[in-house]
Amino acid sequence: MKKILVLNGPNLNLLGKREINIYGEKSLTEIEDYTNTKLKSKQVELDWYQSNHEGELVQKIQEFHNGSHDALIINPAGYSHTSVAIYDAMKICTKPIIEVHLSNIFAREEFRQTLLTARAASKIMSGLGKDAYYLAAISEL
Repeated sequence: MKKILVLNGPNLNLLGKREINIYGEKSLTEIEDYTNTKLKSKQVELDWYQSNHEGELVQKIQEFHNGSHDALIINPAGYSHTSVAIYDAMKICTKPIIEVHLSNIFAREEFRQTLLTARAASKIMSGLGKDAYYLAAISEL
């Protein structure tokens, strides 16, 4: 059984309430339930965590590096464009890291098209909506 840590950054706790035309109608909890249901027959377990605080995400990435999870799926949200601290923590990791974005970042504002954190990721998935986490998880099976 593969164990994957799923980290979600700032404002993703507001999914389903903000910019529905971009992020969809499902809340993060609904996306988590949807993903876990789709993965039920697979040999994978996801541990979900969300924080609006950069330092908490850095701490979780450091714990991942030293922990028992096989891979990390991360949606750094707004921090993906700005966080050297998250990037540095990700760079330390030797296990697979899949960065996901629900929206197609390349069809959005120019500043969103620069992904600092993605430079430390093994894979990047963008524009897949609610299926992003599921597809990221099965890519590691």
